[in-house]
Amino acid sequence: MTALLKVEGLTRAYPGVVANDRVSFDIAEGEIHALLGENGAGKSTLVKMIYGLVQPDAGGMTLRGRAYAPAEPSAARKAGVAMVFQHFSLFDALSVAENIALGMETPPPMRQLAARIRAVSETYGLPLNPARLVGDLSAGERQRVEIIRCLLQDPKLLIMDEPTSVLTPQEVSILFATLRKLAAEGTAILYISHKLEEIRTLCDRATILRRGRVVESCIPREKSAADLAEMMVGARLDTPARAGGSPGEVVLEVTGLSLPSATPFGTSLRDISFSVRAGEILGVGGVAGNGQDELLAALSGETPVTPGAVRLKGRPIGALGPSPRRRIAVLAAPEERLGHAAAPDMSLTENALLTAAIREGLAARGFLNWPATRAFAERVIADFDVRTPGPGNAARSLSGGNLQKFVIGREVLQRPEVLVVNQPTWGVDAAAAAAIRQALLDLAQAGAAVIVISQDLDELMEISDRFAALNEGRLSPPRPAQGLTLEEIGLMLGGAHDMEVAHVAD
Repeated sequence: MTALLKVEGLTRAYPGVVANDRVSFDIAEGEIHALLGENGAGKSTLVKMIYGLVQPDAGGMTLRGRAYAPAEPSAARKAGVAMVFQHFSLFDALSVAENIALGMETPPPMRQLAARIRAVSETYGLPLNPARLVGDLSAGERQRVEIIRCLLQDPKLLIMDEPTSVLTPQEVSILFATLRKLAAEGTAILYISHKLEEIRTLCDRATILRRGRVVESCIPREKSAADLAEMMVGARLDTPARAGGSPGEVVLEVTGLSLPSATPFGTSLRDISFSVRAGEILGVGGVAGNGQDELLAALSGETPVTPGAVRLKGRPIGALGPSPRRRIAVLAAPEERLGHAAAPDMSLTENALLTAAIREGLAARGFLNWPATRAFAERVIADFDVRTPGPGNAARSLSGGNLQKFVIGREVLQRPEVLVVNQPTWGVDAAAAAAIRQALLDLAQAGAAVIVISQDLDELMEISDRFAALNEGRLSPPRPAQGLTLEEIGLMLGGAHDMEVAHVAD
């Protein structure tokens, strides 16, 4: 196969860390090539250099045999390189066609563009209505908009960063069929994902990064998922394990919780009821956009509700805000890391203060105890293996997975009686995901009531005592996770809330 892109000795350093250290590899025409590595291994910096977002300190690239050094993304796009980012960059209030036009250098007239969107989307099995508002689309449909926007550029190399993190299994199958069709037509695809079974199924070759260096390459289908994970980490991985024991008394009880959406494109919660006991993990599954953010906001106090709709050991707390709930040990970690769980431009020490001031006694009589705050941030960094030069670094300087470890660790170390987490291991590598899941299991074992909201069904089945599905703002009756079949889970995720349930544990 002819090499499309050659990367030779790319190096990029930031204060205190070398993100990429003489990285060399190549991607062939029509190849689906995986880029694997732990959080902080240098994957994001590498693809940003390929796409022109970051300039290398040393090394170079060739594209189709010619020197390639894009000064900005528009230069990369002109050269035939496109990228679908992990986080969508779409405007809810605009139509599909309007969003796509915004991402084009010289968009054609809207009617002509709409016709091209229909044609290209149907050709690649990703049908889209150009006139629909993006705010009305599911997460999977939004990703289609991003992909079609790239395909309209007729790319020779398509970079995809965690493309399946918000997709259902059926949508993943459709995406893979599209990527295989593109590869068969000669388009090279650079694929980043922490879902190793997907890598084994889809990718032709893999390059593994560790601490900024290429340490190995392989053919994924010839390796097991465990092999790939150990190549990334450089050590054997331990599977999260739970100790035995029975749940204690009911700690958190939610009864008839209904909440209108605060935004035109949100999801209203409808008559949600469940309880969680001490020492128990309740897993809440569902496709993105079915009320996960709204449920976390209601449980954390960000959105006050009817006092009696949420009770802590029988005490009504629905009207309490986030700070009073933290005072009584009800803590939460939202899905959006930057901007919601952490302030991007604040240091890790400052971000530790934002949520731990009450529980850790970091402020008294109007004075902030910075030495104690720094010590707490250092403890989070050490206990959760957060890869950063130190607690003085800004949150935005961390890789997504390392920031996620910091956010989860910051809440776990505050000894919550109730912890609600949304997407705890989203975009996190296998080793970090195992560590986070073990921390949640250990927290429950210590007597906390834990609610894990996640789109990763494997994760929920691994750590949950009971499972419930969220669909269009309604929650199915929680069922024991052990023994649930994929068919039953599928029915629950699809909204079959009224089906007969043999075992309902409240």
